[in-house]
Amino acid sequence: MDQRDAILTRLLDLHPKKIDLSLGRTEWLLAEMGHPERRLPPIIHVAGTNGKGSTLAFLRAILEAAGQRVHVYTSPHLLRFNERIRLAGTLVDDARLQKALEDCERANGQRPVTFFEITTVAAFALFAEEPADWLLLETGLGGRYDSTNVIESPKATIITSISRDHPEFLGDTIEKIAYEKAGILKRGAPAIIGFQQHDGARDVLEREARRVGAPLSIAGEDFHIREENGRFVYEDERGLLDLPLPRLPGRHQQANAAGAIAALRAVAPHIGPEHIEAGLTRAEWPARLQLLSRGRVADLVPPGSEVWLDGGHNDDGGRVLAEAMAQFEEKSARPLVFVCGAQVTKDIRALIKHFVGLAGEVVAVPVEGEHKSWPPEEIAALACAEGMRSAAAQSVEEALAIIAQRSYVVPPRILIAGSLYLAAGVLALNGSVIE
Repeated sequence: MDQRDAILTRLLDLHPKKIDLSLGRTEWLLAEMGHPERRLPPIIHVAGTNGKGSTLAFLRAILEAAGQRVHVYTSPHLLRFNERIRLAGTLVDDARLQKALEDCERANGQRPVTFFEITTVAAFALFAEEPADWLLLETGLGGRYDSTNVIESPKATIITSISRDHPEFLGDTIEKIAYEKAGILKRGAPAIIGFQQHDGARDVLEREARRVGAPLSIAGEDFHIREENGRFVYEDERGLLDLPLPRLPGRHQQANAAGAIAALRAVAPHIGPEHIEAGLTRAEWPARLQLLSRGRVADLVPPGSEVWLDGGHNDDGGRVLAEAMAQFEEKSARPLVFVCGAQVTKDIRALIKHFVGLAGEVVAVPVEGEHKSWPPEEIAALACAEGMRSAAAQSVEEALAIIAQRSYVVPPRILIAGSLYLAAGVLALNGSVIE
């Protein structure tokens, strides 16, 4: 264990709970650190259940295409903690990260503080040190009491698609969850409301935006998108943009790209169509319908197979993944095998149901390193109850070995999904690097 990992381990022990939503501890520690949150570049703050990270990826790529220096804060990480903090386009190095964490640890002493709270303060300290034109800020959980919500005057806020997730913290209805996410909306800051599957969520977001005095821009009302002749068409009151399809695959990524475009057209008038076009074709975001064409994972499957990796883990995540797989099937027919693993806190039934009639087989795996993982045998039984062929494996490697033993007329399309922690393990197995 290196010094960076040692301090991260110590910080995990400063609070008895992994999650304890509140702003008080973060505000106290920021004051002890000299209020770095008051010295940040212009901020675009993003909340939502699904699509936050992808939206930030589009924002970053478009802004960088325009020559802007961009800080980014996201969570969770996949392979290394450093992935959470990007300083002017580059992942924070170990030395700077270690110093920032040690400074926060020293300022905090032994006071209770959650891991996310103290590491968010460290990130703000790093962002305040390094000149940049923008800070793209992703909430960790919810919005209202998320540590990132100590910022008072973002340039814009974006709320992406909302669905049921983390009910123990955010509430057991879509409306309650939407209310918590809406906590990031601020007076005078344009509020971009992304495409919503649930009318109740959109109604709450609109109501809260009007209550706080945030100018609204609503997907499907104030801006529209469509796919036409292999192009991505975006339209708002300023006109129509005829753009290439986003590099990130799936129609849901077109919705995420639209939210990013709407925000930048509201607060960054210097961003032109050429920057948007370049950004859409350059955006990258690992473990979001990521094609693993090289590496150990690709070597373990039947020759010619496609392996897609995604961190989707809830009902709406399952829906958009199934839609993407159906879209792929229309273009290139292959048998679909769904390798699935999830934490027990996730509704695995809701995820699997979207693949009935689409996936020829479900191969269930544990989420390695996660003690609260669904047992593969139970996932396989649930899939079987839905009328799907299923198998249980004790690792992703074993799952891929099972698939390799099957006979296919056409090499299969393999989707690995159900958990970001599962996706992280697959990337590690594959020898992937995130830069």
